[in-house]
Amino acid sequence: MFESDASMYRKADLGDLIRRLRRRADLSQRELAARAGVPQPTIARIESGRTGDPQYRTIERLVQALGGRMHVELAPGSGRDADALAEAAPVPHDEMRDLAGRRYPAHLDVWEVREPRDWPGAWWAEWYRLPPRQWPLPLPPATFRLNREYRNERRNRERVRHSVAVRRVRSGVPRTAWRFAAELPGGELVGELRAHQESAHLRWGDGAGPPKEETVLDGVLVTFAYRRLGIGRRLVAALIDTLGADGAVCLRAVTVQPGVSFLLACGFRLEASRPSALRFEPLPPRQQSRRR
Repeated sequence: MFESDASMYRKADLGDLIRRLRRRADLSQRELAARAGVPQPTIARIESGRTGDPQYRTIERLVQALGGRMHVELAPGSGRDADALAEAAPVPHDEMRDLAGRRYPAHLDVWEVREPRDWPGAWWAEWYRLPPRQWPLPLPPATFRLNREYRNERRNRERVRHSVAVRRVRSGVPRTAWRFAAELPGGELVGELRAHQESAHLRWGDGAGPPKEETVLDGVLVTFAYRRLGIGRRLVAALIDTLGADGAVCLRAVTVQPGVSFLLACGFRLEASRPSALRFEPLPPRQQSRRR
């Protein structure tokens, strides 16, 4: 709701309001300009505060194109404000600036680049993990994705990150086993951990001393679309907290990459004294005959 008084514009911070509504509608300035029939430079001036008194019809077109509606209240001193149109969440990266001092587009998700994996342009980051002196390209201060599908996927992943809950499942689980589930508010299962208790005394036949109980991590599974959100670490942490409440924690696991890197990040250490993993695959008959 807007009043005709010029002070109302200052209270509403019109440029900030348009940016918020534009982010909620997921529209760039060019897309909003095409939808509202307002030149893109005009929208840029309004959002930056360089247009002190924009025309009412211009604002009405913008608000309507963004899914809102305008209402003029002529009675002075009514005490009404623009809170009704300010329900949209603030643009989270409004304080960030690029190297030229400009704000980043409001409808995009902008994040700070601290290391190569934060930047989609660093295609070499995950493969080589190069030291800074060998980086093929300089890293920008911040980055974003223009592709709308990537944007929606990232926003959905962030919602999952903050809404997923980890709980222990007791029904149908033996007394010497553990199961933890990571679920979304609607009950969708997105991650699971299973472990069981094992006696090292029985496994190795060592009769010296009392039997030592170990907990064997059978597996940690996370839905592919929601990996690298910390769900796996939360599952492992829940198991460790439960074991710690019952006494000393002794947790063992056997895995291959990328499981090795994941468990190392969870606090595990490589145990060189354990047997190595071996693999046998029969050769085709033709290759076997050559060996003979």
